[in-house]
Amino acid sequence: MDKIDPQQTIFYSIEKAIKTYRQYAQKNLSARLPGITVDQLLILSLLEVNPEMAQKDLASWLFKDHASITRMIELLVKNEYLSRAVNPQDRRKFKLNISDKGHDTLQELKPIILNNRQDALAGISEKEIKELFITLNKIINNCQ
Repeated sequence: MDKIDPQQTIFYSIEKAIKTYRQYAQKNLSARLPGITVDQLLILSLLEVNPEMAQKDLASWLFKDHASITRMIELLVKNEYLSRAVNPQDRRKFKLNISDKGHDTLQELKPIILNNRQDALAGISEKEIKELFITLNKIINNCQ
């Protein structure tokens, strides 16, 4: 029987690229502001773009389970990056608000985020990036 080597698949390379980028990004973020994670920063960024985003939507966008998002939000509240209030439309839900410290942190880290992306995409043309988006979206659609 032929052996199946996972390292010889595109999926292995995609996963490795994502993990390598996240480690690189975390190292650079931690050098500037220890104690905040890539995922926590993604939560703040998503809420900055869409302030009404619900916790379940954050979980979906970040490919995390509800318990993981809840823990991350707890840490963001504890460290004063976010505040939580009862949602007036649905008292079972919370309204998440980015604090002044959270906004300041996003502004402080924005150049690092942009530099991380620029470094990771160095030597890759716009055409190659567009083709990669198309290819990845085909894989996504094939699996849904």
